[in-house]
Amino acid sequence: MCSGGFARCLGFTLIPLCIVCVLCNILLFFPGGKSVDSKNITDQVWYFGGILGSGVLMIFPALVFLGLKNNDCCGCCGNESCGRRFAMLSSMLFAGIGVVGAGYSVIVSAVAINRGPKCSFFINGTTLDWGYPFSNGDYLGNATLRDTVCQEPAGVVPWHLSLFSVLLVMGLIQVALCAFQVINGLLGALCGDCCGGGDEH
Repeated sequence: MCSGGFARCLGFTLIPLCIVCVLCNILLFFPGGKSVDSKNITDQVWYFGGILGSGVLMIFPALVFLGLKNNDCCGCCGNESCGRRFAMLSSMLFAGIGVVGAGYSVIVSAVAINRGPKCSFFINGTTLDWGYPFSNGDYLGNATLRDTVCQEPAGVVPWHLSLFSVLLVMGLIQVALCAFQVINGLLGALCGDCCGGGDEH
């Protein structure tokens, strides 16, 4: 497959990933599927890792990749393939932006998973208050701890863990796809749109 066609496939793949990440981030504003006071929403949700990092910042690379198949940048110096090589080279810059955005989402998600959700729990066994009852991911391998500590909102722990895990996995996939495009763009810039097969016209 030529480098432009491969980039287009990457663009088509990134679009649904962006949508999934944005939806996950929005759902995290409703812990346990319930509406709560904004001050009781987990801090990492407000960092907008899924909306900004894996969403908005990833849309730009995806759209650029989709347009690479037939983009010759109007050619340069009367040479069509020169424009195509430049387009592939510029796609590496947008792929880098995608890596930064997805990497940001991955970091935010990893921190959120390790810290656990903000919820209402008993302090000293008597006083019910909001905060972060877990530390250093101690709840991840302890089902009893996950199911008993948080009192409200109901089901907040699996909700938090599931959605941030999806964001983490989607972000890693996006990083990998953008890294592939960096390599693909470099090959396209050096060899033309179709290495070994001549440039397409």
